Amino acid sequence: MKKLVEYINKGLATFTVSLSTFLVLCVVWQVLSRYIIGRPSTVTDELARYLFMWVALIGAAYTTGQKRHLAIDLLTMKLKGKRKVINELIIQIAIAVFAFVVLVYGGSNLAIKTLATGQLTPALGFEMGYIYFCLPISGALMIFYSVVFGIEKIQQLISGDVAVSDAQQN
Repeated sequence: MKKLVEYINKGLATFTVSLSTFLVLCVVWQVLSRYIIGRPSTVTDELARYLFMWVALIGAAYTTGQKRHLAIDLLTMKLKGKRKVINELIIQIAIAVFAFVVLVYGGSNLAIKTLATGQLTPALGFEMGYIYFCLPISGALMIFYSVVFGIEKIQQLISGDVAVSDAQQN
């Protein structure tokens, strides 16, 4: 399982950095074409918007896998031992439920309904439904990470090795 997680981490890191690089190039070209050439590029303007969506959502999934996502952990920091591990397990379940309902279910419905309408992007001519697929992809990746981390927490509870969780926080 650890090999799969490492493989996905490397793939997401490479994908996110590549998209970010391409996004920066699009924005630089947009600025140059607008202020130096005097003819703004509508293609790079639109492409930058959609790349930003993908970078943000796939980056959020990658961040979840690195356990560096935005979190309010005041309660978790105060807990120790078994209670802390149970709290961390509940958090992983909440993340998975949110990712499924909002990103996978809601995002898939949005993408499929948009594909059904045949809506195209104005400058690029891409189908908008494909652009919206960053939502369910991101959600599926977040669920994957939550399941992996949840299994780790369950194994800690079963083995009685709750001190590992306390040591990870320090």
